[in-house]
Amino acid sequence: MIKGLLASLMLLLFVGCSTHQVEHNKAPHEKAFFEEDEYILYALHAEETKEYAAASKLFGVLYDRSGKKEYLYRSLSNQLKAGELDAMLIRTASIIEADPKEFEVRRLEVLGLLKKTLYEEAKTDALVLVGMSHAPEDYLLVSEAYSKQGHHDQAVRYLESAYMINYDERILNKMAIILYVDLGRKKDAISYLETHSRLNGCSKIICTRLAGFYSESNSVDGMLSTYLRLYELEPGEEYAEAIVKIYNYQKKYPKLMIFLQKSEIDDPMLLQLYINNKSYAKAATLAKRLYDDRGDIVYLGQYAIFSYESAPDKHDEKMLEEVMETIETVLQQSDDALYLNYIGYLLIDHDLDVARGMEYVQEALKTEPDSPFYLDSLAWGYYKLGQCPKALSLMRKVEKELGAKDEEVMGHINAIKKCLERKE
Repeated sequence: MIKGLLASLMLLLFVGCSTHQVEHNKAPHEKAFFEEDEYILYALHAEETKEYAAASKLFGVLYDRSGKKEYLYRSLSNQLKAGELDAMLIRTASIIEADPKEFEVRRLEVLGLLKKTLYEEAKTDALVLVGMSHAPEDYLLVSEAYSKQGHHDQAVRYLESAYMINYDERILNKMAIILYVDLGRKKDAISYLETHSRLNGCSKIICTRLAGFYSESNSVDGMLSTYLRLYELEPGEEYAEAIVKIYNYQKKYPKLMIFLQKSEIDDPMLLQLYINNKSYAKAATLAKRLYDDRGDIVYLGQYAIFSYESAPDKHDEKMLEEVMETIETVLQQSDDALYLNYIGYLLIDHDLDVARGMEYVQEALKTEPDSPFYLDSLAWGYYKLGQCPKALSLMRKVEKELGAKDEEVMGHINAIKKCLERKE
C-alpha cells in the first residue's frame, strides 16, 4: 500500500515541479509551498521503512520545490544508503563544481568514494575538504581513507596533529582504535586515553573505549578505575553491576560495602556483607527497610535476629519481648527451622520458658535433625532443666561437628561439666 502511495506522490511531485515556481528565498522554518509538510511525512516514512531510493527522490523534489539545503543533504544521504553511488557522485560533482565550499556535499562524496573502494580519490578529496573546513569530522574522513589503504601509521600521524589542535575526543577515539587494533600499540592507545581522561575529564566515549581495552587485556584494576569514573559521570545499573562484580572478584569487601551503601544497587548483597562483617546494627536497619519495601517475611525475621544481636543489653526485657513477638509473626507465615531454633534458644537462655523453648528447638530438629546448632540449643535446654548427662551427650556430637575452637560450644560444655561435677 505505502509503495503505491509513494509512487502516486512521486508522480504528483514531478508534475508539480513543472507548474510551480521555486521559492529559494524561504527560511528553513518557513513553508515554501502549501503541500510541503505532507510531502515531508511521506519522505520520512520512506526513510523509516528503509526505502532509501524513494526517500532520496522525495527529498530531491522537495529541494527542487523549496531550495532548502537540508532537503538536498537528506536526498544525497538516502541515495548513499540506497547504494546508488554512481548517480550520487554525479550529483555531488556537479554541486561541488558550482560551489567548492559546499562542505556537507563534499563529505557525502568522500563517503561515496570510500563505499566504492576508490580510496585514493577519497583520500584526495578528504584532504582538500579538511584543508578548507578544519572540522574534526573531516579529519576522521582523511584517517578513514588512509586506513582503508592500510596506511595506519599515516592515519595516526594525521589524527595526532588534528587532536593537538583542540583535543577533540572523537579524533582521539579513532586514533586509539587504530593504535590498539591495527598497529598493536596497546600501551600507547591506553596512555593517550588515560591522559585525556585525567586532563579533560572522563567522557562516556573515552572511558567506554578505555573499559573495552582494559577488558580485552584482562586488566582488572584498569576496568575498576574506569567503571568508577563512568559511574560518577552517569550513575546507572550497567556500570554499578560491573563495579560490584569486580570488587567481588577482588574480594575487596570493605570497598564493596562502601560502594553498595552509596549506589543502593544491591541491598540484599549489602545486607549479607553487614552480616559477614558482624555489623549487626546496620544489618537490622537494612533488613527492616527491605521488609518495608518488599514485604518479604525473611527480611522481617532477619530484622528480629539482628536487633537482638546488636542490642547493647541482651537482657533488656522490652527488647526481648519485641524480638520474640516479631519472630512469632514470622513463624505464622513460615516454618523455617532457623526461626524456630532462634526463639527457642532465647526462651531457654534467658530462662523465660525453658520447656516451651525446647519444643521450638525440637520442631526445628524435625527439619534438620543433624544440625549441630540446633542440637546445641537442645543440650542447653537440658542443662537448664538440670539434666546434665543428656546435655553432655548431645554436646559431644556438637563438638565433633563444630570443633573444640568454637567459644560458645566450649562455654556450654564447660558449664555442663561443672553441673555434672556438682551432682557427683
